[in-house]
Amino acid sequence: MQLTDFLKVDTATNPHFHPHHSTKLVYLNNATGFPQAYEYDRDSQQATRLVETSERIMLATYIENDLLIGMDYGVNEKQQLYLWKNNEDLVPLTNDPAHIHHYGGVSPNKEWIAWSSNRRHEQFFDVYIQHVSTRDIQCVYKDDARYDPVCFHPDGHHLLIKKTNTNLDNDLGLLHLETKELEWLTPHESEASFTDAAFSNDGKSLYLLTNVGRDHTGIARLQLQSKELEWLYTGDWDYEALTLSHDGTYLAYAVNEGGVSHAFLTHLPSQTEKKLPIQSGVVTSFTFSHDVTQLVFSLDGAANPAALWCYHLKEQTVTKLANSTRKHTVQEILREPEQLSFTSSDGETIPSFYYKPDGDGPYPTVIFVHGGPESQIRSVYNPFLQYFVSQGFAVCTPNVRGSTGYGKRYHHLDDKRKRMDAVRDLNELAEWLKTEGFAHPNKIAVMGRSYGGFMVLAAITHYPTQWAAAIDIVGISSFKSFLENTSIWRRKVREDEYGSLEEDRDFFDEIDPIHKVDDIQAPLLVLHGRNDPRVPISEAEQIVEQLKHRHHPVDSLYFENEGHFFVRYENNLAAYEKSFSFLRKWL
Repeated sequence: MQLTDFLKVDTATNPHFHPHHSTKLVYLNNATGFPQAYEYDRDSQQATRLVETSERIMLATYIENDLLIGMDYGVNEKQQLYLWKNNEDLVPLTNDPAHIHHYGGVSPNKEWIAWSSNRRHEQFFDVYIQHVSTRDIQCVYKDDARYDPVCFHPDGHHLLIKKTNTNLDNDLGLLHLETKELEWLTPHESEASFTDAAFSNDGKSLYLLTNVGRDHTGIARLQLQSKELEWLYTGDWDYEALTLSHDGTYLAYAVNEGGVSHAFLTHLPSQTEKKLPIQSGVVTSFTFSHDVTQLVFSLDGAANPAALWCYHLKEQTVTKLANSTRKHTVQEILREPEQLSFTSSDGETIPSFYYKPDGDGPYPTVIFVHGGPESQIRSVYNPFLQYFVSQGFAVCTPNVRGSTGYGKRYHHLDDKRKRMDAVRDLNELAEWLKTEGFAHPNKIAVMGRSYGGFMVLAAITHYPTQWAAAIDIVGISSFKSFLENTSIWRRKVREDEYGSLEEDRDFFDEIDPIHKVDDIQAPLLVLHGRNDPRVPISEAEQIVEQLKHRHHPVDSLYFENEGHFFVRYENNLAAYEKSFSFLRKWL
């Protein structure tokens, strides 16, 4: 099998049923080489591409019989909203390509949509509503912070909005659209998130996910008048993907158990919960049909790439939606990972997924580090990692301290001046893999993207003798220069996790890889997109330049039409062909 065989595996995500037809739904698929909008017909079992565009589509959902489309340009993340009517050209709604727009729902009468934007000031997001027909725009709430609409209240006169304090802390408030009065619903003192909120049909309560007062996220019902919170489901793992049926009778949700989803459906009137019989993987979204007889969701598994599946409520069966993705040739050789963990030198349990190739070990090994760090590597399909495994490399994907999915305590173990404890985890993981016979002692590479790219550069500067090779994808080479140059609206949120320019410059100077380039021994490959609004390409250029000045083995590949994420087929092919050649040379 070639790398192209793995990259041509398309994925189906973000399904939304038609509001009036239980046989039609819209979803995103990347069969063209980047995400596009498709409509699936349950009767014919066929999918049709809806909008012809050379840019990635980030959002597709129905407003009555029309389609709302969200799209950016050059992967710059400055999403614009459009209306697609009667198979005609896209009608611009936001029409401000210099700024970002986040969709926040449609009014009960389908006449208004809500969205947020930083068009008033680059650093702050205000809340707007827009008339779908006249395209008239009204700013309904503004303040010097990050605000986003969540959904309209059933009465059509109120809007639920979210204030983001940090990536893991937010508040929900109810905004009266005429008086502009805002009533906060979720007062709390310590860190807490309130997400996936949906109003009950009578508008008197909210169903939501929250971890207020808890280490893990659970499902709760919030009474709007009294602000009392009633826990419905809690446990030792995080609940996620909460979705309420249109008639208010069912809740669909998943439990993230160590990076693998378990899906559930609760009938609210009887409080009856049923676990759905799904394959191993991660559920990313649910959508109920108009008649609430079908529950469609996207399921992405390491050996079962993201496709659409349907749970039939009456029959209580799960079936895959035929032709929501293309047939592919690599299915038989895809590997399910094994869940492994080791104990760090300070007693923390560090979990990971381990992909074992054919043959006997120890193996040349790639340790792949996720971004964030408010994120989690999960058991999902990854084309280039699966290709590496097919070519004889073992792959280990750790959730080092600071990862989400394991509770608040674990997440905060790498905050600010505890940053290097997570880098130590990588070094100790490499040692453990060697001791257990999983990894060849002289053939371990470290690879990561975004914050994971920083982890790569920190690992090869602070533990230089451990690594045979390293690949940095859109990574941070200096927290100081990163915070000085990242998009202004992101800086405050990142400082809560990484540390601030005002208080932590001395620490940045101590740990930043750019100041320790002379210690690097491992050959390095650097990949980056020139349109990256999160980690500026200067982070790549400065470390490559210094290594070239040293005549150190370093290579780079920069994409003119990509941002923080590589979404185009031809660019992913170029990036990971180069990565594989690099690993084969040095391992």
